[in-house]
Amino acid sequence: MPRLYLIRHGKPAATWGDADQDPGLDETGQAQARAVRDWLLALPKDEQPQRVVSSPLRRCRETAEPTAAALGVAIEVDPIVGEIPTPAALHPNERASWLRQVFQGTWGEIQGDLDYDQWRRDIVGSLRSRGDTAVFSHYVAINAVVSHLLRDEKVLHFGPDHTSITVLETDGTGLTLVAKGREASTGVL
Repeated sequence: MPRLYLIRHGKPAATWGDADQDPGLDETGQAQARAVRDWLLALPKDEQPQRVVSSPLRRCRETAEPTAAALGVAIEVDPIVGEIPTPAALHPNERASWLRQVFQGTWGEIQGDLDYDQWRRDIVGSLRSRGDTAVFSHYVAINAVVSHLLRDEKVLHFGPDHTSITVLETDGTGLTLVAKGREASTGVL
């Protein structure tokens, strides 16, 4: 069955609440991006990704760049694998506290502008057709996929580290979790 690699972006140059709301990678993150590329290219040829998909945010695109360049493919930017949408009325400085609250509950309990349980189903639906693909995404989006596949309603299921690689398989209609990626020793916030 075709493999799909769901990869958290590398270490960003800034964190939530800093002046840059769309930071790129710092030096560590750039090294992590190259390590992901090397790991993917070391796989047996029939397990290597053929496509590269990224969240629109800079930290994901920069993490995806070395892999896309090595494979000789363009990065397909897809907002569906992006960050969890923040409620429009929420000031950017309030996002971290909103996320902390989100992490304590279930997908159906999230307060915001949309149905967040549907948001996670939409991500899963988009991944079903992405066999042989490396998808560069975010902490919460990866939790959305893993929690859905494990039928776990908790938002925070595990703590994927920067450039953690969660392996999935798809037959085009179903999606199966093969292995969760490496977990971080500290929290996201």
